[in-house]
Amino acid sequence: MSFFALGVNHQTASVELREQVAFNPERLKDLLAQQSHHQNLNDMVVVSTCNRTEVYAMAENADMVLHWLAQTNGIDVKQLSNHVYRYENTDAVSHLMRVASGLDSLMLGEPQILGQVKTALALAKDADIVSQNLSQIFEYAFYAAKRVRSETAVGSHAVSMGYAVAQLALQVFSKPNQLTVMVVAAGEMNSLVAKHLAEMGVAKILICNRSVERAEHLAQEIAHRVEVEIIPFTELAENLYRADVISSCTGSLHQVIAYKDVKVALKKRRYQQMLMVDLAVPRDIDPKVESLDGVYLYGVDDLQSVIDENLAHRRQAAVEAEVMVNQLVTQLVTHQKIHQAGSTIQQFREHGEEQRQMELSHALERIQAGEDTQEVLEDFAHRLTQKLLHPSSILLRQAAKDEDPSHFEWLKERIQDIFEQERKPKSLK
Repeated sequence: MSFFALGVNHQTASVELREQVAFNPERLKDLLAQQSHHQNLNDMVVVSTCNRTEVYAMAENADMVLHWLAQTNGIDVKQLSNHVYRYENTDAVSHLMRVASGLDSLMLGEPQILGQVKTALALAKDADIVSQNLSQIFEYAFYAAKRVRSETAVGSHAVSMGYAVAQLALQVFSKPNQLTVMVVAAGEMNSLVAKHLAEMGVAKILICNRSVERAEHLAQEIAHRVEVEIIPFTELAENLYRADVISSCTGSLHQVIAYKDVKVALKKRRYQQMLMVDLAVPRDIDPKVESLDGVYLYGVDDLQSVIDENLAHRRQAAVEAEVMVNQLVTQLVTHQKIHQAGSTIQQFREHGEEQRQMELSHALERIQAGEDTQEVLEDFAHRLTQKLLHPSSILLRQAAKDEDPSHFEWLKERIQDIFEQERKPKSLK
């Protein structure tokens, strides 16, 4: 039984193919429940996001996992195999750690993937198809991701517009829990801005959008984290003064926030500073706004230069993170080997105990029969020693007969090391 990681991602497959093999949580829950009754493939975790679908499984071979992925999605195996990557054992562990740490993401260092992998594990556990061994591998991957996050800078720099706006707000204002944010337009870009700022703990988010339906959709997505108010687009100007941070991205051909309206808003705010971010092309905010005292105006180009610089920092940090992941993989594999050796050692000890009991019983019978106690004990010690040394003696003879002498030399050196350690007098406490 080996540990496999098999799947497709943004690097190996088109959007169309990724859509074909993607799973939503409801369908995946049903599939995993069915898989619990499968004889050969019932120890697995499936990670499915917009950029990847991966199966992590304990299985006899990778083809078994590949056929499952193809069949459950009604795809020809040959077609899928051209786009699938496969990793086994140590390489699979390394891949999982890199995924959980954000090192394999489209956006290097993005934090969402860790939560997605944790959710995938929870779904598999609910379906009762995760062995203790597989669970331990995932838990160690989460530990690795935490180490990468806390000990490297791979995720500490903003590399998306939405996140960059949120970070900018934290730089300008020291207390995010007192901020009121306005997003002008509720499209994809501003939705990300709103979500990031909500996560950072701002006090309130005002959503100003032409479509009430779209505004309500965004409001529902963030309402569990922050107070939300929807403002009609026609009332944008008169509500500007309420916002400490304004992010605008309408897609309009004309400016929607005028110089005179911002000037009025500043006066109403008693000239308390405002951060205004214009993510639109063409621009939403009159550039002259930048001349007003107390207004910080940033455009797409300003943020892009920050993002490019931060991405370079992330790439540099990723080198350090990769080294850390490799070290942690080695640690886990070593731990697994020791654990596997433990069962063998236990069998060896049980064998020794059986021999001890057998020889002791035989010796006691001889003593009860009247034989000389010292002679019986000497014979007991000799016979027990011979039986206990017999397996290792066989191994040494077989190693000595090998064409490659390195195995015998290694065994000999290790045994000599053990003898040396035993000869050393123990320090008195």
